[in-house]
Amino acid sequence: MEIQKNATRDGYGKALLELGKTNANVVALDADLSDSTRSEYFAKQFPERFFSMGIAEQDMVGAAAGLAFSGKIPYASTFAVFSERAYEFTRNIISRNNLNVKIAGSHAGIATGEDGKSAQAIEDIAIYRALPNMIVLQPCDAIEAEKIVFALADYKGPSYMRMHRNAVPIIHNSNYKFEIGKGEILRKGEDAVIFATGTLVHEALKAAEILENEKIKVYVVNMHTIKPLDINLIIDLAKKTNCVITAEDHNVIGGLGGAVAEVLSENYPCIMKRVGLQDKYAESGKPDELYKKYGLDAESIAEEVMKFVSKKK
Repeated sequence: MEIQKNATRDGYGKALLELGKTNANVVALDADLSDSTRSEYFAKQFPERFFSMGIAEQDMVGAAAGLAFSGKIPYASTFAVFSERAYEFTRNIISRNNLNVKIAGSHAGIATGEDGKSAQAIEDIAIYRALPNMIVLQPCDAIEAEKIVFALADYKGPSYMRMHRNAVPIIHNSNYKFEIGKGEILRKGEDAVIFATGTLVHEALKAAEILENEKIKVYVVNMHTIKPLDINLIIDLAKKTNCVITAEDHNVIGGLGGAVAEVLSENYPCIMKRVGLQDKYAESGKPDELYKKYGLDAESIAEEVMKFVSKKK
């Protein structure tokens, strides 16, 4: 049986279109990348509510702020790395004033592949997580991306949604109940817990299968919300396992790993390993080859778990 795959950016575009059909206040903006971010789905059906801002990310963010002031619900999308061009506008206009703007960054992480280090955003979670009032979310599959788009329409305040370019297996079904700030346990264990986000959720699940063959049972948790973190779940599973691994396609500084480390250092210090980019840029290449080279693939995650489980014992 063939596994269904889709990219989270496709889920974003599909949900934005559906949301536009039921909520007349929803508007969309893009910075000359609507075909890649999939906001073009919305643009084709609602051209009067779509604003193509060209290669002008600051203008896009500023216009989105104005639309929010006017009572609209703006979704502004571009590549994750290009959204950083408007960081000052996001900080001083949107974050400082707690405006209801939804920023969506596609093509994040080294999974962007052949476009190389200039296009591979590995710091965006850290940037947006540091902004007061801003929440940060990253779906692990297209269905979760759809759920996030709808949830953000009901959420009042600024947000950053991180998406990936490449198709990944569909984990959820249409009945999945998504909740901002609540981590999702995908697999239960007892020896360790892997808190993963985005594409690394899939690698973590594959790593759990490898570890099962080694008689090591691990929790796998989908941390779709990096801010606000599910602090209670993190502490609870750390206490149950005393061995925590985080996994993300992002720099280990300031990302999910940093966020979890902050929680544990203040509440329950234990053995911990952050899997991610070790404060370095990647290079151009196929995503699976890059994941293997930089230790983000399932085999590398499993190896780290085995090393740390042995330390615990």
